[in-house]
Amino acid sequence: MGDKEQLITVDGLSKKFCKDLKMSLWYGVKDLLLSVTGNKVKRGLRPKEFWAVKDISFTLKRGECLGLIGHNGAGKSTLLKILNGLINPDEGKVVIKGRVGALIELGAGFNPILTGRENIYNNGAVLGFTKKEIDAKLEEIIDFSEIREFIDMPVQNYSSGMKVRLGFAVAAQMEPDVLIIDEVLAVGDLGFVLKCFKTIDNILPKTAIVFVSHNMPMVSRICNQVILMDKGKSIFQGDNVAKAIDKYYNHFMTEESNIVYDQGSIKLEKVEIKGSMRRENDLDQFNWGDDFEIFFKWRILKEMDKPEFSVIIFDIEQRPVALLDWKNELIFNSKINETFSFKIIHEKLQLSKGIYSINVLVSTGITRSPLLRMNNIISFQMLHPDEIWPPFLLKTKYKIIK
Repeated sequence: MGDKEQLITVDGLSKKFCKDLKMSLWYGVKDLLLSVTGNKVKRGLRPKEFWAVKDISFTLKRGECLGLIGHNGAGKSTLLKILNGLINPDEGKVVIKGRVGALIELGAGFNPILTGRENIYNNGAVLGFTKKEIDAKLEEIIDFSEIREFIDMPVQNYSSGMKVRLGFAVAAQMEPDVLIIDEVLAVGDLGFVLKCFKTIDNILPKTAIVFVSHNMPMVSRICNQVILMDKGKSIFQGDNVAKAIDKYYNHFMTEESNIVYDQGSIKLEKVEIKGSMRRENDLDQFNWGDDFEIFFKWRILKEMDKPEFSVIIFDIEQRPVALLDWKNELIFNSKINETFSFKIIHEKLQLSKGIYSINVLVSTGITRSPLLRMNNIISFQMLHPDEIWPPFLLKTKYKIIK
């Protein structure tokens, strides 16, 4: 057999967004008028705009699986939405041959007021299947989804796990030429996820798959190509999946504090992990069961109501594993340009072995209006002889009962 058929061609794809809604609407009106008059021009960024995706190119053949990896805000989901035709690019082009199945967001593509069964027919019709073809596959889809007793219930009453089951069952059993899978599989239980991967193994020779995940073991298991994205750009691309994953982890540890949202009221001047047994490779290391201390120093930039601080621990796969619970009624000097500090202590930390990072959210008022959100402000490592999957290894006692 000769070269496999090329199903996806992406050339110089770019998409920009505006951080301000009013400006975004105004730019949209101007661009619309320009396109009507035939004066659509290639232009750089205007005030408050940023590139969500910038100059991405790749090709994908039948039988190939492309892993899209990168931390939150890297542009992966925007790229998927362009591939699926949900949004149009500002520059570049996408050519996709054949039927496209997409699992992009929970329940995307489902009509909430229709039943599961009706949605199967809807999705099949969108993919280009006749009613007869869907009839032939209906029982397989319902069996695979494991939600037969709920199949005639409106989808709006489904749990997120049920939506994933039905969405994957439709996408996989219809055997599209191109299958696009976002992080939705993270919602399913382990047994169902393993079944999904077995199905992916079966359909991969006949399809081209674009797979987005923060779970690197999953990426290394099914992907034979990879693009590592950061701030909309490709910083590594190729078939060396192991090298890309190493770069992903390294980027996770060395990335400077990533400001996701900043209202300009408060600034993090210093963050420091204390109480660690030692530092190695720029990481504070803790033995399982050690006390964990983290020190913060803040500067007030504008007058505001008393801020609340949420400190969240993420694992190396960028999954939130714990929120540090502490009394948040801080007495601080709210004068502009002055600093205040505090330290949080968690005794006998029982996170399982691995590398973790701290995210912080500062909010205010009854509605918890955000003032500042920062990802990966500092990382640390837990040491333990046992390698386990769950995020916690909890100390317990046992008693033999005769």
